[in-house]
Amino acid sequence: MRPIFSALQKASAKVWTPPTRTVRCPRVSSKINFISAKYRLQQFRHISQSRQLADGLNIVDHPARLVRVNKKHGPGLIILALIPIISFVLGTWQVQRLDWKTKLMAKFEDRLVKPPLPLPPRIDPDAISEFDYRRVYATGHFRHDKEMLVGPRMNEGEDGFIVVTPLEREGQSTVLVNRGWISRKLKDQKDRPLGVSDEEVTVEGLLREPWKKNMFTPENKPEEGKFYFPDINQMAELSGSQPVWIEQTMVPDLLESYDREAKGIPIGRAAEVNLRNNHSQYIFTWYGLSLATTIMMWMVIRKNPNEALRRVRQNRNW
Repeated sequence: MRPIFSALQKASAKVWTPPTRTVRCPRVSSKINFISAKYRLQQFRHISQSRQLADGLNIVDHPARLVRVNKKHGPGLIILALIPIISFVLGTWQVQRLDWKTKLMAKFEDRLVKPPLPLPPRIDPDAISEFDYRRVYATGHFRHDKEMLVGPRMNEGEDGFIVVTPLEREGQSTVLVNRGWISRKLKDQKDRPLGVSDEEVTVEGLLREPWKKNMFTPENKPEEGKFYFPDINQMAELSGSQPVWIEQTMVPDLLESYDREAKGIPIGRAAEVNLRNNHSQYIFTWYGLSLATTIMMWMVIRKNPNEALRRVRQNRNW
């Protein structure tokens, strides 16, 4: 039996053989790849040097240059550098404007607390700037036939006009008086008989400098009776008055204002300085912009280039 069993075992061994697998060590494989790459690099260098010698060029005379792939700082950095400088200058200018406006308002408020002065028989227009916001009073008759409406003007959300009427003083010059605001629905004088009285009146108000027209306001059309801004010289010429502007004042009273509006009597302004003073906000805005853009510029300049953005550029003459 043993010879038969051994014969069968030998026959099966010849018929079937287990599969074999070649196992390579990772370290050995990587070392082989490195040696192969190094050999190819040496061949490439040998060929390159041969070509350079054939062309008469040398790698020493034409070395490689290490450059950045990303763009260098150009005009954008110059603009970014100008922004904080300009913003700082504008902020400093607003500081000076704030000081000037504060002193100007203090001067006007000091004039308001003084007792009113009688208006001279004739006023020198060049001296009005020295009495701006000065309280004055004058007696005379309103020339309602030469009344001029300036508008539109809003008051508490309602559309209306500013009533400008010449005040004729007996034996003295005629001046322009800004009587106050009326509603648009009372534009016609027949709808407000109490506001066009012919009695002698004493007007107390503020002596003001002529208004300045801005670029967005349209031109007046006096031939059509349309005035969009109080051009004092133009109004004085039309009404035969001196170019003197008085803003009639009244004690601020809500009930009094409602009563005047219902009767068609112009609502005068309060005796106060109403100049806008937003320079503190402008200072904060400009200095804040200067600081923010300075930090941005510092971050751009101090930013270290990424090594992945660098490469070796060969000389084009190779």
